[in-house]
Amino acid sequence: MASAVRNDSVCDHVQVSSSHLHWAVAGGLAAWAGARLSGADRLHAAEGWAVPALSFTPQVTAAALAALPLLRGSSRGAATLAAAALAASVAPRAIPRPQPPVDGAELRVLTSNMLVGRADAETIVRLVVVTGADVLFLQELTAGAAARLQQAGLGSVLPYQVFESAASGPKGSGIWARYPLREGLEVRPVSRSMPVARIDLPGGESAQLVCVHLRPPRPSHSPSGAARWRAEMELLPGPGDVPVILAGDFNATVDHARFRALLRQGYVDAAVQAGRGLVPTWGPRPGGKLAMLAIDHILLDPRCAVRSVSAHSVPGTDHRALYAQLQLPAVSRPCDRPPGEAA
Repeated sequence: MASAVRNDSVCDHVQVSSSHLHWAVAGGLAAWAGARLSGADRLHAAEGWAVPALSFTPQVTAAALAALPLLRGSSRGAATLAAAALAASVAPRAIPRPQPPVDGAELRVLTSNMLVGRADAETIVRLVVVTGADVLFLQELTAGAAARLQQAGLGSVLPYQVFESAASGPKGSGIWARYPLREGLEVRPVSRSMPVARIDLPGGESAQLVCVHLRPPRPSHSPSGAARWRAEMELLPGPGDVPVILAGDFNATVDHARFRALLRQGYVDAAVQAGRGLVPTWGPRPGGKLAMLAIDHILLDPRCAVRSVSAHSVPGTDHRALYAQLQLPAVSRPCDRPPGEAA
């Protein structure tokens, strides 16, 4: 009888302990939470990787909460702390904030990145009509796109405009308005067109308008993209006596320390104010499909109130159009002054 051959080891590698895997997950979550809470993307040495990575903090937070039931032991406790810290930074964007008690004129604004002029002009004009937008901000506006918008009837709805279209490429931008526009505040130049204007409303209220389009933080052809993005963010104007509205494609999310620093200058994010701060506006496919990141924003003076915010798909572009209904503080008139106060 042939003797049995014993082979105790079919595989000669050592299996990874599940506890090691659990700690790897917990450690990764802790590192992400530490980077987000400390603002690691502010560091010049780290911004090249930290700025793009931290854009996905809401997705990592959701994954962290989903992973907690799968972890065991002390690794679960560590992961829970990290997930709680991430949730504390993300969840408030989904909670509407109290608004100031203002009774000035309403101003409805709409912004859209046209993806080098490819966005469907008729859809944009239809959105202007349906939302009743008083101001339209457009980025990546080409000469051909401007002509198609005119053919679609944009000029008959919003007759006042200031824009710089590009023959090709993403540098063109523009502002269209229902009410007269005049020279706006001074803005230091960036690599892409950033039109400015001051709008005067029938009730006497005014607002400064800035159409924002910052370069992405890390273009594939340049490792210094984050540094240029940071420099352009720092050139954006601060608030003034007249309410300032910055609207457009910031290529930034609330999870970026530089963007939060801009807010601290004296702005609020309309989507966050309305509890819509987690609604994504950009995705890798045109038409608003697979939208992942909230990089389009409408920033405004905190003296203004945000009544509603919504995002809308536009065929031909990888950005959703962002709409906000705002209310400005009423202008002070002589009859509003207390008795005895000098005019």
